[in-house]
Amino acid sequence: MGLNLIPIAVFYDEYCHKTLILGMLKANPLSLVSLFILIIIFQGLKAQSPAIDSIRSNKIWSKEKAWVWYKKHPWINGSNFIPSTAVNQLEMWQEESFDPETLDKELSYAEGLGMNTMRVFLHSLVWKEDSNGYKIRIRVFLKMAQNHGITPILVFFDDCWNKEPKIGEQPQPKPGIHNSGWMQDPGQPASENPANYPFLEKYVKSILRSFGHDPKVLLWDLYNEPGNSGKGEKSLPLLKKIFEWAREIAPEQPLSAGIWDQRLERLTKFQIENSDIITYHNYSNPEEHLNEIKHLKTFGRPLICTEYMARKMNSRFENIMPMLKREEVGAINWGFVSGKTNTIYAWDTPIPDGSEPKEWFHDILRKDGAPYKVSETDTIRKLNGKY
Repeated sequence: MGLNLIPIAVFYDEYCHKTLILGMLKANPLSLVSLFILIIIFQGLKAQSPAIDSIRSNKIWSKEKAWVWYKKHPWINGSNFIPSTAVNQLEMWQEESFDPETLDKELSYAEGLGMNTMRVFLHSLVWKEDSNGYKIRIRVFLKMAQNHGITPILVFFDDCWNKEPKIGEQPQPKPGIHNSGWMQDPGQPASENPANYPFLEKYVKSILRSFGHDPKVLLWDLYNEPGNSGKGEKSLPLLKKIFEWAREIAPEQPLSAGIWDQRLERLTKFQIENSDIITYHNYSNPEEHLNEIKHLKTFGRPLICTEYMARKMNSRFENIMPMLKREEVGAINWGFVSGKTNTIYAWDTPIPDGSEPKEWFHDILRKDGAPYKVSETDTIRKLNGKY
C-alpha cells in the first residue's frame, strides 16, 4: 500500500530486537495488526521512562488514598484472561507463540460485554529469555486492551499448578484436565530458594520501572495464591520480598496480593496489612461469599474479588456478580474464552476423553465468541449497562 515495512523493521533492530516484527511481516506483510504493532513500538521508542519522583511514598497507601483511587474508576469488572490459543503464561508471552490477532479479537469480546479490566499473568522466564522483546509484547497488549476500553491487572508470581516452568515450546493440553499446562512462577522449589532472589528482584523492578507509570495498567497483583500447591508458609519470604521490591520502585498503581485461604494465617495477615487495595478469591456460594465480604470490609479498604465463578460450586454470574456490584466490590471471574487451558473442566473432575462436560466449570464464551449460556452474558451486559 505504498509503505515499505521491511526497512522500518531493520531500523528498529538498531534499537533492540527486530525478530518480532520481521516474523509478523513475513507471515502477513500488510496485516493491520502488524501495522498497529509497528506504531506501538515506535511510540515506545520515543517515550522516555519518567524520572522517579523522590517525594513519592514507598509505604502502603493510606485508606483515604485507596478510596480516592477506587472511586475514580467505574465499577471494576472483567475476567482472568489468557488467549484461547495459549496453554499457559509462557505460551501467551513468548515471541514465537505471541498471538496478537487472537488477543485483539478476544479483547473485543470483552468490550462487547462491557468489561473494563482483565487479570493477566506475566512470567519471569520470558523476561529472562528476552527482556526487551517481552516488554514490547506487553506494550502491544496494553495498547490493544486500551483500544477496547480495558485496563488490565498484571500478576507477577504464582504458586499454582505445574512446578517446573521451562522456556521454549510448551506442553500440549491434556484432554479433559483443568489447566494441565499452567506453570508456577518462579516454580517449586525455585520459589523457596533465596539464591533466586537477585534475578527475581531484577525482573520485578525492571517491569515496574517500565510500566509503573503507565495508565494502561490498573493494579499490580504481586503474588497469586502464595502458599498453594502445598507450599504453605514457605512462600512467605518471597511474598515479603516482592512487596519490598515493588515498594522501592513505588509505582503509581496500587499493589495487592489476593487472599485465598484464610487458614494460612501468617500469609493472610501479611497480605491484608500490605495491600493498598484488598483483593481476594472466593468460589463459594452467595451466603458464604457475602460473609467474607463483610469480614474484609472491616479493614476499611476497597475490595476487588479477583477470582470467582465456578458453576459446580454454585458460584455463578447470576447469583454472585449482582451481589458484588451491590456491595461495591470489583468482580473478576476465572476464565473467558474456552481454549487450551481446559478450564471448562473442574479442578478435581477430569474427563479423559476430552468431551465437553455437561456443565462448564469456568469460562464464558466459545472460540467464535458465542456464549456458553446466553442468560449469563445477558446478566453481565445488564450489570454493565450495555442494554
